[in-house]
Amino acid sequence: MSAARMILSVIFLAILSTPSQAMTADVAPHRVQWQQIPIPVVLSIGEERRVHFRAPVSVGVPASLQAMLRTQTVNGTVYLLAHAPFAETRVLVRELDGGQTYLLDLRAGVEAGSVGPIYVEHQPNTNTSPAVGSTVSPGTHSYVSLTRFAAQQLFAPLRLLSPLPGVARIPVQQKSVFLVPGDAVEATPLMAWRAGNLYLTAVRLRNRNAKAQVLDPRLLRGNWLTATFQHARLLPAGDVADSTAVYLISAQPFAASF
Repeated sequence: MSAARMILSVIFLAILSTPSQAMTADVAPHRVQWQQIPIPVVLSIGEERRVHFRAPVSVGVPASLQAMLRTQTVNGTVYLLAHAPFAETRVLVRELDGGQTYLLDLRAGVEAGSVGPIYVEHQPNTNTSPAVGSTVSPGTHSYVSLTRFAAQQLFAPLRLLSPLPGVARIPVQQKSVFLVPGDAVEATPLMAWRAGNLYLTAVRLRNRNAKAQVLDPRLLRGNWLTATFQHARLLPAGDVADSTAVYLISAQPFAASF
């Protein structure tokens, strides 16, 4: 073997024996028990990391991180991607059904760190007896308090949100429904809850017409105990104020109330 061929062989073997960052990165899943202690999450710049929760969640990102951190949520998975280094910062994660709240201590650096997914787990609760004063009897919430709760879930900052005892999130199909007579206003259910024998649904209303629309609760299709608009007037389609929400309370689930 010539000297030149031998040198090339040595270089080739050296390349093969030198693991790249992608090959050596820690991609194994990390399982963490939630015990009311903030969960540390270390991010590598440009490397996306996933954090999995048991239910759909929302993430409250401080303003100081918004330019340095991309967050996306899909059902119960949060996707985190750091664009620049930042010191440890606490982030609030909240289940959308008004239940559990979590704390993440995020930090990002240029050093190689784990990119493996994190699974947040819960220890099984073996105590099935309710705590004293923990139950709320059906009917203790007024129409006003339920409507206010729904409006907060849609528009209030994450830090101001709090669960309402006795009110539980329930599924609702997020597809257009014929709630408002005519074809000028599109109605799409967004979120729904059950409180005892009452059902609460938040529906987005969007003006599809070039003219402003005045909303009248008496004209809504369906059997509703109350109907409250966030705004009673929709500006023409394409305007920033062409959409609003209506909060509907009924004795049956939304789909059965038409």
